[in-house]
Amino acid sequence: MNEGKSGTHIRVRRSGSASNWSRRKVVVTGAGGFIGSHLVSLLLSEGADVTAFVRYNSRGEKGLLRYVPVDGPGTLSVVAGDIRDGRAVRELVRGAETVFHLAALIGIPYSYANPTDVVTTNVLGTLNVLNAALDEGRPRVIHTSTSEAYGTAQYVPIDELHPLVGQSPYSASKIGADKLAESYYRSFGLEVTTVRPFNAYGPRQSARGVIPTIISQALSGDAIRLGATDTRRDFTFVEDTARGFLLAAQSEAAIGDVVNVGSGTEITVGAVVDEVCRIVGREPVVELDEKRLRPSGSEVERLLCDRRKAKGLMGWAPAVGFAEGLRRTVDWVATHPDMYPTYAYAV
Repeated sequence: MNEGKSGTHIRVRRSGSASNWSRRKVVVTGAGGFIGSHLVSLLLSEGADVTAFVRYNSRGEKGLLRYVPVDGPGTLSVVAGDIRDGRAVRELVRGAETVFHLAALIGIPYSYANPTDVVTTNVLGTLNVLNAALDEGRPRVIHTSTSEAYGTAQYVPIDELHPLVGQSPYSASKIGADKLAESYYRSFGLEVTTVRPFNAYGPRQSARGVIPTIISQALSGDAIRLGATDTRRDFTFVEDTARGFLLAAQSEAAIGDVVNVGSGTEITVGAVVDEVCRIVGREPVVELDEKRLRPSGSEVERLLCDRRKAKGLMGWAPAVGFAEGLRRTVDWVATHPDMYPTYAYAV
């Protein structure tokens, strides 16, 4: 894709406008996940007809879609399957106008223990989506990357020209998936945009995320057990992240491109602890939990987004400040304690 480098770029003229989502047929893979469920909420509020793809399980669980209101102008159909099943993905994509591809295994600690599972899901799954789009009407594809693909910042703010560094099997798998998406744009003219979110946070995030981990422990324990607290992150409220996906799909200029979606501000994990403690009115001690540390050479020390391209290509900028987003997240965790076992390490 066009990350500022030279190359041949194929532009396909599209009829109509994606800015009106009413009755548009949209597929969201990974719809039961954190960002995916918020994207589904946004699409439904815009009137889209959404097919939400979730990982099959025998209990019929829909993940975080259980928190998505379905009384808006849009319609929701939930399909269960496996993103690694090419035939299932082809049937899913058939008739869609836009495909938001968010399905992935995202746990970095999990990727150390189970890299094969992570690579086959994230790389083969993306390949299946791209092939299905080619075979089934060539819908617009919005592919999900991650700021982890950059590794530790070699300069800040991080723009889309920053080198890609696989510091974990997870980030390496996403780099591979990103390059597949790039190749399908360059080789076949498939209309693909890669959105590269920085650290999304907010209501519904699992206990795997550092912010809900801090909040749940601050609310209910005498200690906050963490790994590294001096790492710096660019935390972006999840509703802003979801809106970035929507705007990417509406932007003709973003076709064939990679676009960062991040707040453009950074904060250490330790400072997040201080802010959470201020909000909840408690001061538990902070303890090092060594099992939460990444292997040497794998920790991403600093992420800070350059969001100028997102502003220029699709008019995106964050709307929710960190203090407000953190308050909303504290409220969510406080009212959903069943989702957040206090000291369990969510891999």
